[in-house]
Amino acid sequence: MQGKNNTHDPFLALSDQTRRDILYLLNGRELSIKGIAENFTLSRTAVIKHLGILSDAGLVRNRKKGRESLFILEKQPLQKVAEWISYFDLYWDQQLQNLKDAVEDEKE
Repeated sequence: MQGKNNTHDPFLALSDQTRRDILYLLNGRELSIKGIAENFTLSRTAVIKHLGILSDAGLVRNRKKGRESLFILEKQPLQKVAEWISYFDLYWDQQLQNLKDAVEDEKE
C-alpha cells in the first residue's frame, strides 16, 4: 500500500465551486486571504482550507509580503485539465455532425 499523497489532483481541486470561484478571482491579480475572503460568505478559516487544496494542486502560489500571504493563479496545471477535456472534443464534433445530418434528412 502506498503512503498518503499530499499533492491534490487539479481535478479534485476544481470539483468545488468555491475553489473555481477563487481561481476566477485570482486570475491576473494577487490577493491576500482577507481580499479573497471578502468576496465570499465563508469564514476566513474555510477560505484558508480552500487555498490549501488549490496550493497543493499547484493551482495557486503564495508569497509573503510582511505579515500577509498573497495568492496568485498558476495557470500551468490547468493545461493538464484542458488537455483531458479536449480529448472529448471529437465526441462533440461527432454529435454535432449527427445532429446536422438528422436535420438535413428531415428537410428532404
